[in-house]
Order: sequence, then structure tokens, then C-alpha cells
Amino acid sequence: MAKNFNDTILKAFKGEKTTYTPVWYMRQAGRSQKEYRELKEKYSLFEITHQPELCAYVTRLPVEQYGVDAAILYKDIMSPLPAIGVEVDIKSGVGPVIDNPIQTLSDVNNLGSINPESDVPYVLDTIRLLTEEQLEVPLIGFSGAPFTLASYMVEGGPSRNYHKTKAMMYSDEETWFALMDKLADMTIAYAKSQLKVGARAIQIFDSWVGTLNQADYRYYIKPVMHRIFSELKEEGAPLILFGVGARHLVKEWNDLPVDVLGLDWRMSITEARENGITKPLQGNLDPAILLSDWNVIEERAKAIIDEGMLQPGHVFNLGHGVTPEIQPATLKRLTKFIHDYSLNKNN
Repeated sequence: MAKNFNDTILKAFKGEKTTYTPVWYMRQAGRSQKEYRELKEKYSLFEITHQPELCAYVTRLPVEQYGVDAAILYKDIMSPLPAIGVEVDIKSGVGPVIDNPIQTLSDVNNLGSINPESDVPYVLDTIRLLTEEQLEVPLIGFSGAPFTLASYMVEGGPSRNYHKTKAMMYSDEETWFALMDKLADMTIAYAKSQLKVGARAIQIFDSWVGTLNQADYRYYIKPVMHRIFSELKEEGAPLILFGVGARHLVKEWNDLPVDVLGLDWRMSITEARENGITKPLQGNLDPAILLSDWNVIEERAKAIIDEGMLQPGHVFNLGHGVTPEIQPATLKRLTKFIHDYSLNKNN
């Protein structure tokens, strides 16, 4: 561990009082950074993630450039799927594409299991490198959640309506729950391996689960999420859950053995607290705000910080990921503002 290791964000994740509001940004590694764009001219996403030195470099960049309080491992949620037999191609302008979508129980039964040390050694080697290089802030590892991963696996790629995924869920429960169990096993093993080699927290991205209503979430998804978080809880590291358009599910999340709930911009921190959400919160500036004038950005950020500081346990973040159009200088300035404003409020 670095001599000047900053564990402020870990304290906030645990709901402890901190001297200032810590911050990191989803998709802070890559996307809008000049150095990353230069790399992408030579290498694909998968090529970068398969080279630990390059991947560690991309992961470190925002910590060095923006002064954020955590690094987020540069990977794609699709990274572990080839290990279980799902071939994924990341197509520019489209996203993850799967040519052999899951359609039947036989397809699910044919999926393998993951052994992270042998199947994704480059992921673990990247984490080891970052640990050896002594990051001065915690490294957050991550995994996709079963529903979100299943949506790509069943649809064959990104979807606007998730009709095929929901059709399987509603009409073939045996196949659906078998797929959930298979993906839960993979998620647990993958996340545990990241913690074992140096990640200090894990975020589970259930990015697209907001497409489900509350009753369907409770029946088709919540049990598998409870199992994932229960098993990861044994590792003793903070666990974060995040989804988009999922304000109607936040109360369901609050029941899970997860430590931190990530909010998108549709639900304010105050509203979450008024609805009985007691866990530490992460969020939740709309990324589009970062394309506005600075006075707008500052006003919106100030409101989020003020709400977050009413109760210990708030980590500033965006309500979704950094987009390619957002300027690195804006993220650097915002990070400094969050630190300075919250520090002054505490003194």
C-alpha cells in the first residue's frame, strides 16, 4: 500500500463521516481522454484489456489527471463471458455483439464455468500491477449483473426493448433461472478473484434492469442478486449496486446485503432518504450537465453535495458514465470543486 494511501472513499462506502466528499466517475478511464484515444487508434478495447501494462496505464490516468478518490478497473462487463463459452465482438458504434445468442435450456447447460486465474489472467495481472505500482487511492473492481449480461446474451447485442429477454423470462422460467444461476456463479467467482488480488471494493453494474417493473424484479431477479451479494459479503469489501432508470427498484435494492446504492439522475439523494433508503449513496449528476457552462455544472454539483452531506455516507459520481464529448479539463475542475466545497462546508 502506498505510503500516502487515501482511504476516504472506503470510509464513505461504510457510512462513516469523512472530512470531504470523495468522488470517482463511472467510465472515468478512457472515453474522453486524449491519451486513451491515441491508444484506441492502435488497439481495440479487447486488445487493451488483454495487455495488463496498457490496461493499468488507462486505469491510472484519471487518478493522475483528475485527482479522483478511486480508480475503476478499465474493463468491459463482457470480459468474463468468453471464458464460459460466449463469443463477444465489440463492434464500433454498436457495442457488444454475440453471434450465438442463448435461446434454450440446452444453450444454458452448454455454458461452462469460469476459473479466473486461468481464464482471465490478464484481468488479475492488471490488478496486481496496479497494486505493485502502489496506487494512492483504492481500486474498484466490477462485474456485470446477471440480468444485464443476459440481455446481451439473449438479444445477441444491445436492445431498446429487451423483448427477447423478457419473453424468455416470462415464458420459460426453467431456462431463465438456470441462466441466472449460471451467471451468478460466474459473477461471484469473477468478483472474488478481483478482491483477492487487490481490488478494495466491487461495483455490480445492473445497467439495464430498470426495464423491469418492481414485481418482476422481486420474483425474477432479486433472489439471484441476494445470493451474489451474500457470497461476496464474506470478503469484507464494500459492495456497490448501480442501474439506470431504476428509481422504482431502489427500495428493493435497500433490502439486499449490499453496502452502497448508486443512483442515476432520476432520483435525488433527498428523495431516496425520504423513501427510507438508509444505505450509503453514490451519485448522481447527469453526465449531460458536464457539457453545459461551468456555472450550471457548479450549481448542480453543489446541490448534490449539500444533499449528500446531510447524512454520512455519500460518494459523488455521475448518474451514468462519462461520455466521449466531456472534456477532461471539466472533470478535473469538477473534482477540485467537490473536494474544496465539501471540505469548506465541514470546517
